[in-house]
Amino acid sequence: MLRGLYTAASGMISQQRRHDTVTNNISNINTPGYKQTNAVTRSFPEMLLSLTGAGTEHAAVIGKLTSGVFAEESLSIHLQGDLMQTNNAADFALISNIDVDGLFFDESGKYVSEDGEVTFQPQAFFTLQDQNGDVRYTRGGKFSLTEDGFLMSSDGSNVLGTNGEPIRMPAGIALERLQLMPDQRFVDAGGRDIGVQLLISRIGNPNELVREGNGNFRFVNDDGEAQAIAPGERVEVRQGYVERSNVDAAQAAVDLMSALRAYEANQKVIQFYDQSLNKAVNEVGRV
Repeated sequence: MLRGLYTAASGMISQQRRHDTVTNNISNINTPGYKQTNAVTRSFPEMLLSLTGAGTEHAAVIGKLTSGVFAEESLSIHLQGDLMQTNNAADFALISNIDVDGLFFDESGKYVSEDGEVTFQPQAFFTLQDQNGDVRYTRGGKFSLTEDGFLMSSDGSNVLGTNGEPIRMPAGIALERLQLMPDQRFVDAGGRDIGVQLLISRIGNPNELVREGNGNFRFVNDDGEAQAIAPGERVEVRQGYVERSNVDAAQAAVDLMSALRAYEANQKVIQFYDQSLNKAVNEVGRV
């Protein structure tokens, strides 16, 4: 009986975490470059129920029982979000649709081979350097220019150029007078190259990244390696646009209600077990 009680309790905890994940997605629905997160729920290792004398010729397997579920991890969905035009010269949006020879990715951004091996579609990211000097990656391209001419992200991190250094615009040149070329170089109104080029990083498996807040990502063990976008890859940066969150508001509302109903169902199970234990202790025990 207690096993069923623990199973229902673990279900409540998992649904609460799922509810929190969906709520976080909804709260960031208007955050530029935000990537939706899905809670992955798995069952505990299955337990085999055998008759007494397991391992003998009289042993017989009579069934199996799982001992509950738990929210093991949260996976980010790195799908392209819609673009919104802002006409702000400091806003940049990434369009990433990187191909891999011989692989065809589905709508969720993954390819499953015949033997079950999963390959995720590579994604492009803006490259940042935070205040501690560590490299971070983001799809939130809502930047700004400081008085010193440094291009900064919304959390105060430096935007890196292809030389690996923070981008610093020449003195006296405003972003409104600069145009971003298809190869991510900035040119002035006369088409003159000013020697500044955005560094766009290619992440082979975006699920190797973990969230760090403020729309930034980092590699799990800080030893991952990103590559610069190669010429000809299907990556584009548009100036005067931002990439919107890829959260589906309608689906998020459905998931929120589903988590609530599942939580309530597990709650009813716990109430049933509580009533059964109460009868066992206070009524059956007296007899």
